[in-house]
Amino acid sequence: MFDSFKEDVKSFMEHDPAARSPIEIILLYPGFKALRSHKRANWFLRHNMPFIARWISQRCAHKTGIEIHPGAIIGRRVCIDHGSGIVIGETTEIGDDVMIYQGVTLGGTGKDVGKRHPTIENGVMIGSGAKVLGPITVGRNAKVAAGAVVVKDVEPNSTVVGVPGEVVRIDGERVDDLDQIHIPDPLMNAIKINQEKISDLQKEIEILKEQLNK
Repeated sequence: MFDSFKEDVKSFMEHDPAARSPIEIILLYPGFKALRSHKRANWFLRHNMPFIARWISQRCAHKTGIEIHPGAIIGRRVCIDHGSGIVIGETTEIGDDVMIYQGVTLGGTGKDVGKRHPTIENGVMIGSGAKVLGPITVGRNAKVAAGAVVVKDVEPNSTVVGVPGEVVRIDGERVDDLDQIHIPDPLMNAIKINQEKISDLQKEIEILKEQLNK
């Protein structure tokens, strides 16, 4: 348990450039507090004490603005940056080394039963305000851009942008220096390509007009 505690502190220190010391994270960071609180709530749920589990969960939500259902499964070295407005549903599964920013929802669509919430695999980054909905899987090392709405599976080492989310692979590899904002937008890329083609066609038309007027 103590090793897990140290891992969580170290993860926050590595991911948050504003963190000045471990004691600051332990005492003041709502994301850290929410994750530690979830571990307690999950223990009570697994030991057939659901009321106490939900009491811990709701008390934490009131204090931090981060609502994590006691039934959610969360791996090691997960980091929640700021965290206000985050909602993580009951059947959500989160792997190791996942980064979650404020305003993220890992929720259901309202039409599924049983497994209703997403599975987030190891190394995933989910940007501010993103919504990942339904029993879908976001593959290893994928990145979900800020504000994206994801309703279908995401392949590993891919990025998702837009509403609804569109998947684009980046050279088949994880891009470690890619932040939650500066992510390629496949729709904008397609628009730019079309604009370039239109510009080339306009130039060709002008050349043809000059030749006809001679």
